[in-house]
Amino acid sequence: MQNQSQMKESKEASKSTAIDPLVLTAGASVLLAWAAFYGKGDKEQGLFIGLWPPTLLAFASYFRLNKIEEKLEQQGASGIVRRVQQAIEQQQ
Repeated sequence: MQNQSQMKESKEASKSTAIDPLVLTAGASVLLAWAAFYGKGDKEQGLFIGLWPPTLLAFASYFRLNKIEEKLEQQGASGIVRRVQQAIEQQQ
């Protein structure tokens, strides 16, 4: 029973973090860069704003990796391996 609740908790956590605010901000900055580049015709400003999304996505990746690392330290690697093995067995 405990393993099923942990799997459900993991699935819910992955769904809740699917749309990260930094990812949305990166998408909005792409639109803003296009508006500046093509709409206003200010190519320099459009290129400058166009450099923001990779930086924002790098920060989002960094923060997500930190969350994963914290969960691994809390549960221990053996718990994660056991849950992955159980998930594979259930799919077969």
